[in-house]
Amino acid sequence: MTLRPTFAASLLAACAGLALAATLHAAGSDAAGPAPRPALTVSAVQPQMQSLRIALQANGSIMAWQEASIGAEIGGLRLQEVRVNVGDSVKAGQVLATFAAETVQADIAQARAALAEAQASAAEARANAERAQSLKASGALSEAQINQYLTGGQTAQARVESARAALASQELRLRYTQVRAADSGVISSRTATVGAVVNPGTELFRMIRKGRLEWRAEVTSAEVARIRVGNPATVTAASGEQLQGKVRAIAPTADPQTRNTLVYVDLPGVDAAGSSAKAGMFARGVFQLGTASALTVPQESVVMREAFSYVFAIGPDNRVAQRKVQTGRRDGGRVEILDGLTADARIVGRGAGFLTDGDTVRVADAPAAPAAR
Repeated sequence: MTLRPTFAASLLAACAGLALAATLHAAGSDAAGPAPRPALTVSAVQPQMQSLRIALQANGSIMAWQEASIGAEIGGLRLQEVRVNVGDSVKAGQVLATFAAETVQADIAQARAALAEAQASAAEARANAERAQSLKASGALSEAQINQYLTGGQTAQARVESARAALASQELRLRYTQVRAADSGVISSRTATVGAVVNPGTELFRMIRKGRLEWRAEVTSAEVARIRVGNPATVTAASGEQLQGKVRAIAPTADPQTRNTLVYVDLPGVDAAGSSAKAGMFARGVFQLGTASALTVPQESVVMREAFSYVFAIGPDNRVAQRKVQTGRRDGGRVEILDGLTADARIVGRGAGFLTDGDTVRVADAPAAPAAR
């Protein structure tokens, strides 16, 4: 049986098409797929052991180092003049206020007159006693009369001493009409009012002694044992001013309500009148407790996502794997890694913040070290 030419040609064309399709399919199956395109060019770093400072953060208040209460030592007199106000710096012995002294001066004059009278009476009594003593051998006076004259002389001398003490007391009252600073410092409060008549002991001024301030930090019971007297501390006031100080004392007891212990930090060189830090301000501070070795990575290698810290480890095929780590201290652009990373790991440095888990990266060559001179 002979096929017709048209049918034979169609059959041959169909077979050729099937053969071509099979060849193309086989070629597509044997060829490898396109390599994944790097998501980013990054730098690779390794964790390093580094000595980091040990710091302890705390909160507290800036307070006066010591306060002095300056009050009236005399009563019943009118306050005549007030020479200082809140914020003024004063020196020890400086006159801060004065009371009207007319009444005291009159009392002094009276006391001086009484002393002069007592001295005159004593002179006469001494003369009588001396004459009586001289007549003792003649028998002109009895023994009782002689003793009476001698006792009168001693009594008159005692009146002189009493009058002299009364005069000294009035002169002391006159000195008390001037209210003087007990020490140098800064006036922190004033209740003295011109024209007021005050009682003895009434507070007129309150003063920050030496103008010195201190930071009273509240430290938890678990952390206070790490602090020692003499440890340096950096205190940041609410105004942003940073103050350098040293631990002066640690309270022997803890607050029964908060269970916190007060640590007193001296702030030498801080003048309450000139510094932006004022007594009563809230302040944060950091205690420097020394140094310790730690595993660290550059700060740019640590990525914060959903309140957790991550780094990206680079695999042999330049594919990154996201690893959760626990961070600690930070110092000079380095971050301490407490958990989640080993010292031999190879992680992403620059560019970590733009990656996701499983990305393929291109690792840039590390810059060549400078030639030694």
